[in-house]
Amino acid sequence: MSENQTIEYKSIRKIRTGDNGFRDLSVTCVALANAQGGTIYVGYEDKTKEPLPNQHVNIKEINDTLSRLRGLCFNVGISASEIKSHPNGGEYFELYIAPSLKSIATTSDAKIYMRIGDKCEPVRNEEIQRLSIEKGAYQWEVLPTTILFKDIPRDNIERFVNDIRESDRVKAHVKQMSDDEIIEHYNLVDGERVTNLGVLWLGTSKQRSKISYPITVQYIVYDGLEQKVRKEDWHDNSLNPKELLLEIEKTATELNYAYEIPDGLFRKQIRHYHPKVIRELLLNAFAHHCFTISNDILICVYPDRMEISSPGGLPLGVTKDNILHQRHRRNPHFTTIMSDLKLMEGEGSGYDLIYEITSLDSKRPPVIESSFNETKVTVYSGIQNAEIIPLLDYAQRNYRLSQKNFIALGAIAQAEKMRSIDLIEYLQLSDEERLHSYISNLLKEEIIIKDGRGKGTSYKVNPKLIINSKVNKKTTLKTIEPYRLKALVLEDLKVHPMSIMDDIAKRLPDVDFNDLKKMVRKMATNGEIHHDNGRKYRKYYC
Repeated sequence: MSENQTIEYKSIRKIRTGDNGFRDLSVTCVALANAQGGTIYVGYEDKTKEPLPNQHVNIKEINDTLSRLRGLCFNVGISASEIKSHPNGGEYFELYIAPSLKSIATTSDAKIYMRIGDKCEPVRNEEIQRLSIEKGAYQWEVLPTTILFKDIPRDNIERFVNDIRESDRVKAHVKQMSDDEIIEHYNLVDGERVTNLGVLWLGTSKQRSKISYPITVQYIVYDGLEQKVRKEDWHDNSLNPKELLLEIEKTATELNYAYEIPDGLFRKQIRHYHPKVIRELLLNAFAHHCFTISNDILICVYPDRMEISSPGGLPLGVTKDNILHQRHRRNPHFTTIMSDLKLMEGEGSGYDLIYEITSLDSKRPPVIESSFNETKVTVYSGIQNAEIIPLLDYAQRNYRLSQKNFIALGAIAQAEKMRSIDLIEYLQLSDEERLHSYISNLLKEEIIIKDGRGKGTSYKVNPKLIINSKVNKKTTLKTIEPYRLKALVLEDLKVHPMSIMDDIAKRLPDVDFNDLKKMVRKMATNGEIHHDNGRKYRKYYC
């Protein structure tokens, strides 16, 4: 099992190398306590994710670890397991970190950390208020209500457990549990009382109306003048999350509209909004809904776009610029149920799927806006370049490519020629090394070709692929070869001597401006063209 939101591995050296190791452990304890709690496997090596063979741990080390950590952490509940043995013969132990439900956990030097995905991130001064609000949201789903389990309709319980048992994502030992054990396994009850999560899934309309706050939704359709033409809402709390999702998909007929584009002798339909994109966005609005804020989920449909807004900003540590790679669940137990019922993709893969589909349909990626009280996601219906869709279809049929490959290929095909720094930004990557997993297979299969080196590296679709796919793609100067671009510049300056760079670019609008600027400067350095002594408005001539 790899590290995630609630699991961390630490080498035995952390407790055997003095103060620095314990301080590092205390940071992890505080970060876990400020999120959903978790388990630290002490004695596991980061690289192998298992203990060293024949590694030994003694009870005194465990007790000393607990004592030291309790002195280095405030508002953190820590307990430890007994000594455990790994199949390779190595020993280790586990530290159990309880979530701090009502207070903010800190280190002994008053520093605050938060668990974001598999990282422990510091919380800045301006984020402390947000953290205190977020903590309430994290624990909302498992807090018990005043509603007793015996008052829940038995039909609702049977319907839920039957759905769980029919899912192939649920492990066999869970399916073999009794009905009541399954309910308890998914944190729908706490003793005799039903949790907030349990009321959402199992309660009646009246019972759901008593919790703060159930899921409520508005669906509004606007015309070209942004005048409201249709509205539906779900405020009666009569449906559980699964039923509500299916009812929205059934009612939202405007989301089923499609374009028709030529596909050889036939026509191909491209939905304004792919059904998988709609479902993922709705489920994200449900799963990352901040239940401590009283507001509706809004689905606003315009002629050119759909906007989905949900209460609460993005979870702490997640931004519009890292959402492809950052994993953080506000309502982990709710998300687990949705995933086990096969309503959503695996953990953290929703936006990867959305990016893949929008890339293959030649559409803009989603635009995300987040404020303190609201997150809004906008997806656009329009196809940006219909010519590349047959090309992408051909690649799907003839190559075995990963989801990452298709996301990168779609972006490159839409741009026709894309610099590596622009592709890194599009894919929300931190450096060029991480780009390798997206494009290495595309380069190996010669689906794309690489031009330049270093910061000047760019990528474009291999012309051979365009020929093989029989795509009737318009000729563009964006992918022009360097020697042809040089001839084009020479011809332009013969006719228009003493031209500044901007004037040359205006006469060659299809040429990539960065490629043009690079070529002109290179030609001037080599003496193939000349220029005056101007700096800001330098003029070039043959």
